[in-house]
Amino acid sequence: MLTDTGASAHARLTSVAAVSLAGDGPLAALRHRALEKTIPSMGAIMFDPATAHAGENFRVAAGDVPGEHNGPPFMDGDLYKWLEAATVAAAETEDPELRSAVAEAAKVIARAQREDGYLHTKTQIARRHGGDVEPLAIGTDFETYNFGHLMTLACVHHRVTGDDTLVAVAIRVADFLAVQKPERLAECNVCPSHYMGVVELYRITGDRRHLELAAMLLDLHGGKGGAGTDDNQDVLPVRGQRRAVGHSVRANYLYAGMADYAVETGDTAVVAALDSIWDDLVSSKLYVTGGCGALYDGASPDAGQDYYSVTKVHQSYGRPYQLPHTTAYNESCASLGLVFWAWRMLIRTGDAKYADEIERVLFNALPAMVGYEGSTYFYVNPLRQVRGLTYPLRRPGDPKDVAPPPSDRRERQEYMQACFCCPPNIARVMAELPYYVYGQGRDELWVHQFVSGEVRTSFGGVPVTVRQRTDFPVSGDIELAVEAERPVRGQLRIRVPGWADRVEIDGSPIEPAAMDRGYVVLDREWHRDAVTVRIPLRPRLLTAHHFVEEATNQVCVVRGPVVYCLESADLPEGTGIEDVAIPQDANITVTPGGGMFAGHALLHVAAAVLPSSQSPLYAELDRTPARAIDLQFVPYALWANRGHGGMTVWLPLIRTLERSAV
Repeated sequence: MLTDTGASAHARLTSVAAVSLAGDGPLAALRHRALEKTIPSMGAIMFDPATAHAGENFRVAAGDVPGEHNGPPFMDGDLYKWLEAATVAAAETEDPELRSAVAEAAKVIARAQREDGYLHTKTQIARRHGGDVEPLAIGTDFETYNFGHLMTLACVHHRVTGDDTLVAVAIRVADFLAVQKPERLAECNVCPSHYMGVVELYRITGDRRHLELAAMLLDLHGGKGGAGTDDNQDVLPVRGQRRAVGHSVRANYLYAGMADYAVETGDTAVVAALDSIWDDLVSSKLYVTGGCGALYDGASPDAGQDYYSVTKVHQSYGRPYQLPHTTAYNESCASLGLVFWAWRMLIRTGDAKYADEIERVLFNALPAMVGYEGSTYFYVNPLRQVRGLTYPLRRPGDPKDVAPPPSDRRERQEYMQACFCCPPNIARVMAELPYYVYGQGRDELWVHQFVSGEVRTSFGGVPVTVRQRTDFPVSGDIELAVEAERPVRGQLRIRVPGWADRVEIDGSPIEPAAMDRGYVVLDREWHRDAVTVRIPLRPRLLTAHHFVEEATNQVCVVRGPVVYCLESADLPEGTGIEDVAIPQDANITVTPGGGMFAGHALLHVAAAVLPSSQSPLYAELDRTPARAIDLQFVPYALWANRGHGGMTVWLPLIRTLERSAV
């Protein structure tokens, strides 16, 4: 399982290891594609010396073969993320090739490690060739980022396989960090996955030195004042931070690590910081799809009075409500980092609002990151794609001398030469999807997400199996069949989504007294029982806060947790997405999807076509009446799978539509 907080002093719940997903719902289908296509095909890339070179770098560092280092300095961490996904996948599929790849990689990683515990192929290979380089000398060499992903891999690998090979490597890495000069560690904490890694290592080993190391690392992060920047969230000490700022991936990794530490220690100052940062994010900086980090280049501090303190921040959170559509950056790793952070907040509090945000990402941002075929990926995730854009959208992760693709579209790619960090992150989250569906406490089972499958747990030491059956999100009907080995008392806690108008349990509305932090609590004796949950789903039109300028007088269409979009593939020839509006009283009908849309509902919207907006910078209003048109809207999760074309989540709102104008 992803995290094991069963012994954590301040955890409300922990992961459940014995979970399987079934059916053809979106989450189960996404994971099936990950096991069958995404993870194996990505492994071929990772171990191909002519492509990613990730595996080869370790062989060179270990002295197994001659060669140079290839790829970015964070490629070690990207291999660790893929190995984590492959470890989970191999345990389920029993694929001998996948098992062999993981086992062989673990061995070469161990061989590559120095005696003092240091492990970073770029530096070690450079030293083999006589280079005058030292560990932790370059803050942007991502050594601690790599260390963190190694530690997380080691813990997952140990829990899944029982093998201690990588745990031993991770312990030596932690020992190396523990003896470094504090000022050096304070300068080498970019994209700090190592805070999560060190805490999880503590959970595996029980060695309090690892928790003390986490405390030291967090104390060293930030507090630089004018010498720091929001780019790495190091202006303020971690306990003094109150807003989601700067580079969104680095931010979310930091916040997840802080949350891990709070789960173990209950540090009230860290908790206060996290609660404030969370509220800032979800109230003013989060996209409706779960996208994070709106700006390719933001400024920090924005509108600062001291000109010289303003610095450029890559993939930045930006100002409150600064949420552009076409130029939205939303690096995939940032949304996945939000899942890691939200999961840890959920573990600590048992509050459904965090499971709501995980659901938002799982049903929207995550599946949109990977092509329907399972082997191409988005690094950035806009909310709008237009035709004829007059300025280039630089392809992320490529060097400055690499030409961008045509400026009017984003495309998924099989491999990103200079920055392949997102695809293995996508792969491991898809592999670990079952771990986000349920949680367990003492004689409690928490149902966080709605997807068919089975979970095995226990109440009072009595084995209990719960089978979930649902076609969610086509409908909101969920059946939970509970089978206990013998009659036993326990609690079933079922999330009531924040977007739901009402929820019925066994045909009756939920009584407020049965609710606890967004979960309905069924406390009873269980043996051979069934619980029926009904969450009515209906299409809704959402508006944005009036400070979200690009969404002024616009709406987006949602149903349950699913955000919908309009693609040019569903428009008549000669009509662009910019020509379409939605009437306030639009009739929306629902039909089951087929093909790539199987497991989803499709929406058919009585929309309007406005006079074409292709014009000079300014032009007199064309008063031609709008005409009615019936259009299909599809889940944003599956956009860009039907050829090149335009897409938009938000559309203009018109108050009425005269049907006689057709």
